[in-house]
Amino acid sequence: MKRIALAAALATVFSAAAVTPALAQEASTLKKIKDTGSITLGHRESSIPFSYYDDKQQVIGYSHELMLKVVDAVKADLKLAKLDTKLMPVTSANRITLLQNGTVDIECGSTTNNLERQKQVGFSTTIFVIGTKLLTKKTSGINDFADLAGKNVVTTAGTTSERLIRKMNEEKKLGMNVISAKDHGESFLTLETGRAVAFMMDDALLYGEMAKAKRPGDWVVVGTAQSKEAYGCMLRKDDAEFKKVVDAALTKAMTSGDAEKIYNKWFMNPIPPKGLNLNMPLSAEMKALYKAPNDKAFE
Repeated sequence: MKRIALAAALATVFSAAAVTPALAQEASTLKKIKDTGSITLGHRESSIPFSYYDDKQQVIGYSHELMLKVVDAVKADLKLAKLDTKLMPVTSANRITLLQNGTVDIECGSTTNNLERQKQVGFSTTIFVIGTKLLTKKTSGINDFADLAGKNVVTTAGTTSERLIRKMNEEKKLGMNVISAKDHGESFLTLETGRAVAFMMDDALLYGEMAKAKRPGDWVVVGTAQSKEAYGCMLRKDDAEFKKVVDAALTKAMTSGDAEKIYNKWFMNPIPPKGLNLNMPLSAEMKALYKAPNDKAFE
């Protein structure tokens, strides 16, 4: 796999930005892949354990492994002897734009499939179901969202958690100072250094941040889930041909038991970079998903 260099990536982004989403999507993704002999995967840099860099700067994670199964399926569908796989890091703020303008062909990380985003992009079969909660120090006195009144709270910019916490703050007049960090790693650093008393995000991602903390035992995930969300791989909108191949690959992984093995690897065993175990058993929602894969959004 090829890691796209920063300078080349920026040049690609800026040149691609001149192409409107409509123009970028005139040709199907499968045709683009076949014509170029390459597929570009959008991945996250610090969404542990879904998509992130290990200590050797290699992209790894639950979502990334499922995306590689999609790559194999695309290669087989197009009957290609070789398929060049390129890796492009994305953030919560730029992932939709980079998909729309053709910079990446698919993004699998920790992206929520919701009705608002469906106006801009397409989504694969769901790959994970989460709830949005809080990460805080065990000694903080924070047990639920009501305890955040008048305090500093951090979340990651461009996420559904940011929208939810700001809406809650306004509607319930809690007087919180909501800090928006550029990625999950920066969000946790804000929490760890005492600039916020809690970090709101998807529960699985919070467990991931705990796994790389200096003192994992100091932290706890708390709170009533403010939303249930479905993660999916992002695709360009209205590309039924590509979605069919992607969904078939993911459905096969789930119904064959392969996806559960991948889940256990990343959520029930020691993972890089520190060899810590998230100890997050397969939920009832995930068991139901693997039994009957679907692409439905919760909101």
